[in-house]
Amino acid sequence: MIPDRKYVIFDFDGTIADTLELAFPIYNRIAPEYSVQQVSRQELELLRSRKLQDVMKSYGLSRLRLLSLLLRMRKEMSLHIAGAGMIRGMGDSLKEIGNAGFRLGILTSNSRKNVIHFLQHHSLSGIIDFVYSGNNFFGKEMVIRRMLERENIARDSVVYVGDETRDIEACKKAGISVIAVSWGLNSRDILASLNPDHLADDPEELLPYVRNFFRSA
Repeated sequence: MIPDRKYVIFDFDGTIADTLELAFPIYNRIAPEYSVQQVSRQELELLRSRKLQDVMKSYGLSRLRLLSLLLRMRKEMSLHIAGAGMIRGMGDSLKEIGNAGFRLGILTSNSRKNVIHFLQHHSLSGIIDFVYSGNNFFGKEMVIRRMLERENIARDSVVYVGDETRDIEACKKAGISVIAVSWGLNSRDILASLNPDHLADDPEELLPYVRNFFRSA
């Protein structure tokens, strides 16, 4: 491991790409095929304040059925991924962090092909050092550990940026620091309840925090 290399690893869906707006109509269109109920905009906002396990229980979703549904959604989304919007301000934030000398990576359960297509469409592929795709349905902690091992990254040389409660829980188990962002899947309140190292409300906050984090680490 090279100790002077500092990494900022980003979740993709909901953190960089506004894929929620892409996924919402796809989910409602295919939900009846999997015998799960459709979701209104109002219900979606309520679901943002709940953990995935609680949502699965209230909707009567088994892990197997949810996995099948998510795989179908990924396939459908791949047809439109280039048209997914960028979270406002994230493009500039990624460039600023990269230009400040930090190495950037993306860890995603989305397909690597989808992510690369999106980055190319938004002229961002040149600043991302790697994209690691792994199925985190049965535990994101293990995916994080495998990514760190493959990329030869020390745990004290990385900070993770994500929008879900699962990101915070997985990073704590894996022993790495985590910045939660309030503009993605889960609400600010439920993210704050899990005590991430930092909670960002705007992409502009990321670079100052990353600098301070590695300065004090």
